[in-house]
Amino acid sequence: MTATAPAPAPSPGTKSDERLLKTSPLKKLLGRPELGSVVGAVAVFIFFAIVADSFVQATSLSTVLYAASTIGIMAVPVALLMIGGEFDLSAGVMVTTSALISSMFSYQMTANVWVGVLVSLIATLAVGVFNGVMLTRTDPPSFIITLGTFLMLTGMNLGFTKLISGTVSTKSIADMEGFSSAKEVFASTITVGGVDFKITIVWWLALIALATWILLRTRVGNWIFAVGGGEDAARAVGVPVAATKIGLYMGVAFGAWVSGQHLLFSYDVVQSGEGVGNELIYIIAAVIGGCLITGGYGSAVGAAVGALIFGMVSKGIVFAEWNPDWFKFFLGVMLLLATLLNHWVRKRAEATK
Repeated sequence: MTATAPAPAPSPGTKSDERLLKTSPLKKLLGRPELGSVVGAVAVFIFFAIVADSFVQATSLSTVLYAASTIGIMAVPVALLMIGGEFDLSAGVMVTTSALISSMFSYQMTANVWVGVLVSLIATLAVGVFNGVMLTRTDPPSFIITLGTFLMLTGMNLGFTKLISGTVSTKSIADMEGFSSAKEVFASTITVGGVDFKITIVWWLALIALATWILLRTRVGNWIFAVGGGEDAARAVGVPVAATKIGLYMGVAFGAWVSGQHLLFSYDVVQSGEGVGNELIYIIAAVIGGCLITGGYGSAVGAAVGALIFGMVSKGIVFAEWNPDWFKFFLGVMLLLATLLNHWVRKRAEATK
C-alpha cells in the first residue's frame, strides 16, 4: 500500500490565498456602515433618558418611532440612491405632489378615493422615471437635474392647487367613498399592549427589510454598489447602469407616494406649500447612517438609524421642555459628529483589512 505524500508546505514569503482567511467578528463589525449611527443613537437615547424622565415611557417611545418613521420611509430609498452615487433634491416636494394628485383627482372626478391613490402612484413613479432618464440621457449631474424638478414641482403644486381649488389647500375628501379603507392602510393606528403605534412604523420597517434584502441578497444590490463605486467600471463588467439609476429614482418616488398618502389621509386636506426643505432631512439622515456623499458605501439600516436619531432629538427636546428652536442646532451637531465618526470607523475598518 502506497502512502500519500503530504502536501508541500508553502515556502517562506508565500502568501496564503486571502479567500481562505477568516474575518474576525470585530473586523466585520468595524466594516459595517451603520456602526457610527448605532453608537450615536445609543448616546442620544441615554442623554434624553437622563434629562427627560418622560422620554422612556412607552407612549413617548411610540411618538418617537412615529416621528422617525415619517422621515425613515423616505430616508431608506434616498440612501439606496446615494449608495448608487446620486441625489434627489425633489424628494421633499414630491411627497406633497403625490398627496395633491390623490386628493384633487378624487375630488374633481368624484371618484372612489382609491382611484386617486392609483393615479397618484402612476404619476409619482413617472416623476422618478423622468429624473432617472434625464440623468442617464444628458450630461448635467443629478444635483442640477433634480433641482430643476424640485422647482417645477414646487410651482406646479402651488399653481394647480390655486387653479383647481381656488386656495393653497385642497378640499376635504373625508366623506368620499373609499376614504376609510385608504386611511386604514396609510394612516391608521395599531394598539399593542395598550400603546398606540402609527401604521407608518410598519411601512418603515417593511421598507428597511426590503431595501436590506435588495442590497445584500440580490444581483440588483451588487449593481447599486458597483454603479456608486464607478460608472465606467460597472459598465465594463456588464452592469445596466441606466436601468439601475432609473430604478433607484423610482424607489424614491415610491417612498414619496407612501409618505404622500399618509399626509393626505392623516389630515384630510393638503397644503400645497409643504415639503420644501425635507429633502435635506432625508439626505442628512442617510449621511448620519453612514452613506457617503461620493456613493458606493452605506446601508438601509444605517439610514433607518439616522431617521431614528432625528425622531429622538426632535421629540426629546419637547419632552425635556426645551425651546424647539434648538432642533436645527442639534441637527447640525449630529451631522458633523456622525460624519467624523463614520470617517473614523471606515479608516479603522480599512486599517484592519
